Amino acid sequence: MRRYEYRVLQIRESMIGGKLSADKLERVLNDAADEGWQLRAITSTEVKGRIGPGGVEGLLVTLERPVG
Repeated sequence: MRRYEYRVLQIRESMIGGKLSADKLERVLNDAADEGWQLRAITSTEVKGRIGPGGVEGLLVTLERPVG
């Protein structure tokens, strides 16, 4: 029986309107918290863009919540 479920969000600068700011990240996390998710981990990463090679700076945000 699974006790937790997980969601991983890929957040790149363009998804939250420019530079990754604390206020914008806080808004994303609070929206997830409203759905019962809690922060498990944040990892800085290079996220592949839609156009061309290479990537942009971004974050992988891992969220967790109890099942049921």
